Amino acid sequence: MEDTSIHQLSSEAIKDDSGSRKAPLSAASTVTAMDSPASTRPQTPSIFPPSNVTQQTTSDENTAHHPIDLKGLSWPSIGAEQRRSESAEERTARLQKMSGAVQTLLECIGEDPDRAGLLKTPERYAKALMFLTKGYDESMNDIINGALFDEDHEEMVIVRDIDIFSLCEHHLVPFCGKVAIAYIPNRRVLGLSKLARIAEMFSRRLQLQERLTKQIAMALDEILQPQGVAVLVEASHQCMVMRGVQKPGSKTITSFMLGRFRSDPKTREEFLSLVR
Repeated sequence: MEDTSIHQLSSEAIKDDSGSRKAPLSAASTVTAMDSPASTRPQTPSIFPPSNVTQQTTSDENTAHHPIDLKGLSWPSIGAEQRRSESAEERTARLQKMSGAVQTLLECIGEDPDRAGLLKTPERYAKALMFLTKGYDESMNDIINGALFDEDHEEMVIVRDIDIFSLCEHHLVPFCGKVAIAYIPNRRVLGLSKLARIAEMFSRRLQLQERLTKQIAMALDEILQPQGVAVLVEASHQCMVMRGVQKPGSKTITSFMLGRFRSDPKTREEFLSLVR
């Protein structure tokens, strides 16, 4: 199957439940496939928008107009493009700079960075942090990899118990848990493993659980233009287990609903009953 692209969607409007026209990605976005003849149903899109489409940009990743930009990046950080395109020499220089910063931190907490057990710790931590934040420069084009398929299916699709590991952006300590993702196709489906890969991409960043939940849902809504999307995340945050209030066993649950999951209580209840 040929590589397809997400972003012809960005120039299209979507019908909401009232039949009015609006831009994609409103919180109430929904397309009702049963009311759409085959000739008007959205076709499998391509990853990037047409070259003549100008995208709105903003420094606030939570209010960016498009979940996926012209290069296939999704809410990229300010240095994502530089990190993504740097040479081997530039990557080495980046790791050396990070290692120096870690060595300074070790000195500041009263440790001896020259003792045997810590000699390679700055370099190890620098490499580990680059892996833990690899989601910044990953491309949705590479993740989807053509796995969008036109299929006459309009019933709920759920992938649950997806493990995620992320870093709280407030304290840079881990939070981890599980994600459940559901969507109601508009006669277009996505390879099941891609749902897990999208969750992985957004979790491998400095995150808030609330934002992580919303970003997964909005990206899927942009890619698939489904009748609805629902995401539920349950996670344990080490920032309130290892420090602060120190409450082991506490869990944080967040959800984000679009389309029929938001507008139809029965659909929402079905999703919540199936993922519990």
